[in-house]
Parts: sequence; C-alpha cells; structure tokens
Amino acid sequence: MEDVPPTSLRRWRRMLADERAEAQVYRELAARRDGEEREILLGLAEAEERHAAHWETLLGDRIGRVGRGATRMRLLALLARRFGSVFVLALAQRAETRSPYGTDGDATPAMAADERVHEEVVRGLAARGRARVSGTFRAAVFGANDGLVSNLALVLGVTGAGASASTVLLTGLTGLLAGALSMGAGEYVSVRSQRELLAASAPDTRDADAVLRRLDVDANELALVFRARGMEAGEAERRAVAALRSVDPARSVAGGDTDDGHGVVGTGLGAAASSFVFFASGAAIPVLPFVVGLTGVAAIVAASVLVGLALMLTGATVGVLSGGPPLRRALRQLAIGAGAAAVTYGLGALFGVAVG
Repeated sequence: MEDVPPTSLRRWRRMLADERAEAQVYRELAARRDGEEREILLGLAEAEERHAAHWETLLGDRIGRVGRGATRMRLLALLARRFGSVFVLALAQRAETRSPYGTDGDATPAMAADERVHEEVVRGLAARGRARVSGTFRAAVFGANDGLVSNLALVLGVTGAGASASTVLLTGLTGLLAGALSMGAGEYVSVRSQRELLAASAPDTRDADAVLRRLDVDANELALVFRARGMEAGEAERRAVAALRSVDPARSVAGGDTDDGHGVVGTGLGAAASSFVFFASGAAIPVLPFVVGLTGVAAIVAASVLVGLALMLTGATVGVLSGGPPLRRALRQLAIGAGAAAVTYGLGALFGVAVG
C-alpha cells in the first residue's frame, strides 16, 4: 500500500467530512422545497456525494474515524433543517466560493470545475429567494436601521443640548412612535404606488389568443409590439414569428412568463407592517438606558454601545443575504450610524450652549 503522510490523510478525512456535510445541507434544503428547486438541490447533493466518494477512494481502508465536517458546514445543516431559508442558500453560496479544489493537487480538475458551477447554481437559487423576500426584507432592514440611527441621533441631540433625563426619555418615545407610524405609512404608499405602476406597464393579454389567430397581416405588425418594449428589430421579428406559430400566442406576447414583478415588490400591508415593527424595535434600543434609570454619560455610552451592536448585526445580516462579506457590511453600517449620531450630538451641544 502506498505510504501516505499523516498530514495528507488528515486533510483527506477533513475533505470527506466537509463533502458529506455539504451534501446533507442540500438534502435538508431539498426536503423543504418542491418542483424544480427540489430537483436542483438534490442534484447538488448527488454531486457533493460524488466528491465524497473521491476522498473515500483515496483513503481506502485507511479511512479511519471521519469527523462531522467544519463547524460552519454543521451550522448550515442545522439551519437548513430548522429553517431552509434564503439565508442558508446565501451562506452556502459563500461556502462554494471558498472551495479549495482549484489549488488542491489531490482534487481532480472536474471537481474544481464542479464547485465553480455549484457556486453559480446556488447563486441562482439564492437570487430566487432574495426576489421573494426583497420587498418585505428591504422595508425591515431600512426600518430597523432608520430607527436605530434616527432615534439615537435624536436622543443624543437633546442630551447634548442639556435636557433632563425625563425630557430625553419622552423625546425618545415620541420619536419612536412618530417615526414608526411615518415609516409604516410611507412604505404602504410607496409599495402600493409601485405595484400600480407595474400593473399599468404590464402587457394587456386579454383576448390575445383570439386576436392573434384572426390577424390578417404578416409578423411585421406584431413585431412593432416587441420593438415598442425595447427589442432590436431583428429580435422583434423573430419573436413575432414565434408568437404567431406558438400554440399559446398570448403567453408569447406576454413575454413567456407570468412574473409581473409584484412578487419582488411585495405587498403594501406586508411592507408597512415590517417597516413599522422594525423601526419601532430599532428606535427602542437607544431609549432603553433611560428607561432603566441611567442618566448622563452612562446613559449615552450604554445607548451608543447597544445601537452600535444592533447596527453591526443589521449590516452583517444584509451581507449574508447579499452574498457579501458580513464583517465589512457590519463595519460600514456602524460607521454610518456613528457618524450621524456624532454630528447630531455636536449640533445639540452647540445649540445648548447658544441657548444657555
């Protein structure tokens, strides 16, 4: 039997454990899906199991004790089993991005190519999930961030102006309620308006099938419909010919699918409720130190620390969902919030001195 260094055996076992864990992640996600997405996830699981078989072959009868995979993969499997959410797909996308097979001499070129393809497949699945939650999620993140920053700035501003603890508390609670109501109403109007704009822009396919079948013209006139939607002349001609020959002309004229963008925008009530709840939750954090009786510098420091942590959590969450680096997004969010709060506190202090 070939003499293999212990370091290589340990690495092969680690790769095997990771591949098994990754396959389990995709199977857990598939269990919570149906239709095409389920088939895609099961296909990914089978591919990861083929990779696991490669490491099993290399190990042979030296396979020994194989661990449970990297901590991040075990966590992904747990999240997939419990939630099966778009966040898990976003994390899985990052895991595929970090595949070591491109530089690992013991992995085959096909395995390295597989991982690159897997990254794009998971990216596509994650994009579907992001589209489904983008309307409500955008309102939630924007509401939480706005509540954190605006109410902290408000509290620090009146504190810098020399207001009493009771005045600061009343101001913070008033800002919470007013801001949450304003955000909720604004989101409702915004989403409703956007949905109405989408509805006005959607193709009118009423009686399209009967109209197309009665057309006494060539494809050129129908091509004008497609050109009016922004297609090049050649592509418009091809689409027109295909529509006239199609067994479902109405679907062809509509664009080949039924997605009018409403799912991405979300519902007015959903966005409004999400924005109201998350703004109120964020705005409550800088008020908490004053609620429990802290005053002065202690209250300011406590509020700033709490809001800073919440801003970093919000930024990291956006990073995970977007497939970006969570730490960088967290620090960016913290820097923006800290800058706004510092400016407001400074203005409040200057105003207090001027009034005094």
